[in-house]
Amino acid sequence: MQYVLIIHEVEDYESWKQVFDNAADIRQEAGERTYQVLKYQNNQNKIVHFSAWTSIDDARRFFESPKLVQIRIEAGVKSPEFIYLDQLDSGTF
Repeated sequence: MQYVLIIHEVEDYESWKQVFDNAADIRQEAGERTYQVLKYQNNQNKIVHFSAWTSIDDARRFFESPKLVQIRIEAGVKSPEFIYLDQLDSGTF
């Protein structure tokens, strides 16, 4: 499985979340399979989006597309950091 970790600050979490939820269909069509949205404990506008993807290439194509750049602007995203990850191991206790 391949993953993407995105760390970014948003102007307003509630506004960002609405745009994020409205983009669920296009995220799924692009190859996102699961996601988690987390926040920094002391800052609700500092968001971590962790997601599993069909491939890193699919994720890069999606996140780097002009359409997504525009959606991020509309959602009030500031300076996103994208980290593309390959799974090496996993477990459950």
